[in-house]
Amino acid sequence: MKKKKLLGVTLLLIAALVWGIAFVAQSAGMEKITPFVFSAVRMILGGISLLPVIISLDLFKYKHYNKDEKVTYKRKTKNSLIYGAILGVVFCIACNLQQFALVYSEPGKVAFITAIYMLFVPIICLFLRKKVPVLTWICIGLGIIGLFLLCIDINNLGGINKGDALALCCAFFYGIHIVLVERFSENTDGIKLSCMQFFVGGLITVAPALIFEQFIWENILLAIGPVLYAGFCSCGIAYTFQILGQKYIESSFATLIMSMESVFAVLASAIILGSTLSFQEAIGCVIMFIAIIIPQIFEIYKNQKAKR
Repeated sequence: MKKKKLLGVTLLLIAALVWGIAFVAQSAGMEKITPFVFSAVRMILGGISLLPVIISLDLFKYKHYNKDEKVTYKRKTKNSLIYGAILGVVFCIACNLQQFALVYSEPGKVAFITAIYMLFVPIICLFLRKKVPVLTWICIGLGIIGLFLLCIDINNLGGINKGDALALCCAFFYGIHIVLVERFSENTDGIKLSCMQFFVGGLITVAPALIFEQFIWENILLAIGPVLYAGFCSCGIAYTFQILGQKYIESSFATLIMSMESVFAVLASAIILGSTLSFQEAIGCVIMFIAIIIPQIFEIYKNQKAKR
């Protein structure tokens, strides 16, 4: 069990690091290609990257299964396809909202606002008739204050960055995605579940890409580096690691690790793009980050105390 928990921590930490850098890759890719095209290619590449892994594992494992194991395998595969399709729709919405947010806002800022999914998760759980501690609501209030400082110019209270609003919507759908992953991962094959969500999300995104934008392959080739990173690393590796990691780690600890993506994003943005935050924005980031981690740390402490 300890080895599985360590594996889960490692997978989620790697995912957070890859996601943080992906904000920079997504922003750089947008200089050459349009948002829907980037998202469509990214998700489809993510699905393609997992096919050789799935085929290899199935060919190697299936012939060694006994009768009962084959029944379990078929049931998990069926569940993976059904639940993966549901995840694909939610992931498609969240991914495209984030991609458009990067058109109007800096990668570091979008990353911090996206991390508010950690605050949306308990709200979603409330609608699922789960109790939400008072501390969580206090942290939500802190998050709103941090968001105000990060997104709104005090000298221009009427002006809210369009990218910030899109990122906030994106955070809500990522919150739904996290809750669904927790529910679906137990009786599915994590890699197949991940692969299915990418293909469904990618194929859905192809439609608006063809209607509102154009697939200009020359431009895609010019942005091949960011596209490949976002497709193979951010989708193929990181989101699959999220699904696999959440199998071994309790949700409170898992979300704490995943929230590190915002820290990695700011660091990557500063190192690679040379971007900076104003003092007000920095204070907002700090407050938001505190609001995100407090309920997670309290939950871990409460669980450890209960075990003792």
